[in-house]
Amino acid sequence: MNYFELSTRIKEGVPLDFGSIFSKSFDLFKKVWVQGFITVLLTFVTMIPLLVLIYIPVIIVGITDPEKLRSEEIPPELIIPMFILMPIVLIAMMTIGLLLNAAFLRICKQKDLDISGAESYLYFFKKQYFLKSILLSLLSLGLVTLGMFTCGIGIFYLIVPLSLFPAFLAFDEKLTALEIVKSSFNLGNKNWLVIFGLILLMGFVAEFGILLCFVGIFFTAMLAKIPIYYAYKDGVGLNQEVV
Repeated sequence: MNYFELSTRIKEGVPLDFGSIFSKSFDLFKKVWVQGFITVLLTFVTMIPLLVLIYIPVIIVGITDPEKLRSEEIPPELIIPMFILMPIVLIAMMTIGLLLNAAFLRICKQKDLDISGAESYLYFFKKQYFLKSILLSLLSLGLVTLGMFTCGIGIFYLIVPLSLFPAFLAFDEKLTALEIVKSSFNLGNKNWLVIFGLILLMGFVAEFGILLCFVGIFFTAMLAKIPIYYAYKDGVGLNQEVV
């Protein structure tokens, strides 16, 4: 499906139903909670090396000249490396998170429609998807930066369209990164209040996993992502084939 066909579907589609998606999300979560747990673990495992990368300049300075780290001021030789590394690491983390979330939504489709096939968590770690995800991460960072200039109001609004990026990445391989952004805004603007309410409520419910000695959050965290799957399915429509 190209961008124009997709835009027509979104425009002509019926508004999303909050209660229906809320109910279906819990039903699907019963089928994919293990896959959600694995996705969360993979996210943490892949993020750790990136977080360590940020501290490499600090480690080097600590080994070569420990006295500089005891100073209240940041050593000048740390400022430039940290300034260069921070955006690179941030983009890398956003890209990996986007790819893993897209893979989880793909698995949600398999379980929801009873489609047989391998549950590939690294399915989108391919050249065509990876490059597209990097562009999406750069666009996301740019949008968030612009949102910050509105005293946070813009970021509040951007929660919905940014949350839809993984769905369009997972189910519309023909779209470019810019077309994914535009499609996410189209669907998000049409159903902003419903999608935002679902994200907020499901995110709140997912936080109850903390009550299980904090470990439970690993099992419930992806519950907040399932409404995005149904927002796409009900707002755009899905083919039976797994992308």
